[in-house]
Amino acid sequence: MASTSSSRTTVWPGKPYPLGANWDGFGVNFALFSANAEKVELCLFDKTGQRELERILLPERTDEVWHGYLPDARPGQLYGYRVHGPYDPMAGHRFNPHKLLLDPYAKAHFGALRWSDAHYGYRVGSTKEDLSFDRRDNARSMPKCRVVDSAFTWGQDRHPDVPWSDTVIYEAHVRGFTMRHPDVPAPMRGTFAGMSTQGVIEYLRALGITAVELLPVQSFTDDHHLVMQGLHNYWGYNSIGFFAPEPRYMTTGVLSEFKTMVARLHEAGIEVILDVVYNHTGEGNHMGPTLSFKGIDNASYYRLLPDQKRYYINDTGTGNTLNLTHPRVLQMVMDSLRYWVSEMHVDGFRFDLATVLGREIYGFDPGAGFLDAVRQDPTLAHVKLIAEPWDIGPGGYQVGNFPPGWAEWNDRYRDTVRSYWKGDEGKLPELAGRIAGSSDLFEKGGRRPWSSVNFVTAHDGFTLHDTVSYNEKHNLENGENNRDGHSNNHSWNHGVEGPTDDPAIKALRARQMRNLLTTLFLSQGTPMMLAGDEIAHSQKGNNNAYCQDNATSWLDWTQRQTRDGADLLAFVKRVIALRKAHPVLRRTAFLHGRETSANGLKDIVWYTPRGLEKTAEDWRNPQARSIGLLLNGHAGRYPGSDGLPVDDGVLMIVLNAHADPVSFTLPAVPGGLGWRCILDTRVADGAGDERMLLSGRPILVDGRTALVFSLVESPDRPGA
Repeated sequence: MASTSSSRTTVWPGKPYPLGANWDGFGVNFALFSANAEKVELCLFDKTGQRELERILLPERTDEVWHGYLPDARPGQLYGYRVHGPYDPMAGHRFNPHKLLLDPYAKAHFGALRWSDAHYGYRVGSTKEDLSFDRRDNARSMPKCRVVDSAFTWGQDRHPDVPWSDTVIYEAHVRGFTMRHPDVPAPMRGTFAGMSTQGVIEYLRALGITAVELLPVQSFTDDHHLVMQGLHNYWGYNSIGFFAPEPRYMTTGVLSEFKTMVARLHEAGIEVILDVVYNHTGEGNHMGPTLSFKGIDNASYYRLLPDQKRYYINDTGTGNTLNLTHPRVLQMVMDSLRYWVSEMHVDGFRFDLATVLGREIYGFDPGAGFLDAVRQDPTLAHVKLIAEPWDIGPGGYQVGNFPPGWAEWNDRYRDTVRSYWKGDEGKLPELAGRIAGSSDLFEKGGRRPWSSVNFVTAHDGFTLHDTVSYNEKHNLENGENNRDGHSNNHSWNHGVEGPTDDPAIKALRARQMRNLLTTLFLSQGTPMMLAGDEIAHSQKGNNNAYCQDNATSWLDWTQRQTRDGADLLAFVKRVIALRKAHPVLRRTAFLHGRETSANGLKDIVWYTPRGLEKTAEDWRNPQARSIGLLLNGHAGRYPGSDGLPVDDGVLMIVLNAHADPVSFTLPAVPGGLGWRCILDTRVADGAGDERMLLSGRPILVDGRTALVFSLVESPDRPGA
């Protein structure tokens, strides 16, 4: 292995931009930012990544960017960096040229990280801890960066550009979704190629979703402590490369595999949204490894305690926080986002712990540099931006406070809907606000109902099946003595913890899943569904399966062959189709009961079981658990997704979370002849009774049931 810089390879000065390793058809330009380095060595490796062929001193430094051009280099070349500078943790510097480093702008990674103590910049076990200095070379057990040729024939590929109001998101994991899918050939399981198979795409299209939101696919590391336990970072929230697809999700190792997946999903009209992690990296805290940023320029890339630069600000709970207040770090994140849109054709991003990205020196700011940069960027103008609007730092909970143009995960929706169907008291007032689009959170600044990403389950927490099957989390297999994961799940096991053969409990759990899904898909806002919920996937009560790269997390597609699984799948297809068929369920403006149609009926009306509009006194009744919601599609003529006025019918949604049946009077509506049930959660597949029911007459609504009615209207009604 080479140990000193050499000059066998021809090196030209090159250019400081663009950053990274860029093939121009003749040679490769290498450019690396480091404000505090003293010199930078480019290390070239053979095709196995095990033998270091040469170290080349980058000859030029321009505006804190070290650069050089290799006219003889070609795509496929494996490389890394060694960066020289002070090792002074007390001043925030952790340079160590004995550690091979990944290029932050690398478009591809090769090989896996094999853990050893050599990856730490300090001597592990030293009494001086991270103030000590380790001279062991880690190159053989490090992944390598690879120069890529980005050429790809996209053909007629176009962004589906699904309007926000029509969007239905399906949160999925590339590996977990495909590992046991019968339509995915064995060599393609767990990969982007598996996600692009015809069987998978036909399934997604038949389901009715419009976008897949993929858990992190940017290159990430497995935590050292997990590997020591025989586990893996399955979810992938441990990024180490913001431009490179995760190698374990690729059968071929070339970028065309990811691009082909995107193109085929686009052909089916399905958008691709990436869950991205720009708030921290996989290098951990001051005791973490030196893999890339820490060794390139620790003081620039990370937010350090102002008076103790040895330590990191930890607003993420992962040990470190990227410093987006630094212009070069902000540039890296923006360049990454633009790359995935322009080069990889993705349609949007969900930002993990997005509050971190909006933090300035004194806390979260809706006008933070990152948020401003995204808002004005022409490349990002048409893509979907979704914030996870919280972190663990001071003032970290920021639901509703992101600027216009952003959607946000609405955990208040999740908790309220779960609590309501669980039977908790006093939930109706907030439930009404959440179903109506959470205007109290999102209406300011001209934001729209779609800004609220509604969900009852996500990767983090119980699955839908487990929400109705467990009172407590069961995370022992994670190796943390059940201390990890949320304890306040708003879940209910309906009498037995976990699996049961009791037919009554099983039937009630199935109905409750249908109730939760009905509420989700018929609420104003953007619905997001967790992959596998449509076939009642269970994680055996594990509500934090981040390290379970096994059957706990992989979807069991044989569930589709069971009666329960087939019925639930049919129900999900029905309720999504119902949402798509009625624009009144996906309004582009908030409903406040102010607009009326020609017959005087308001755009939204809340009813008591007596068929009367709810009064202030009714709303204050904590025992009330049954409600009716009328949505008048004739009122307001709110613009549709194409900007033109939309006229729809009149729907009535009846929810009863009481354990016992409730007599409910369907209201009489001017111009209405009666009501037809079009969705019934008492029925396994949700099919309603199409017989017309007369207005003004009571019907019996079973306990824990949701019903949806469509008004049968007279052809000579006012305004027709």
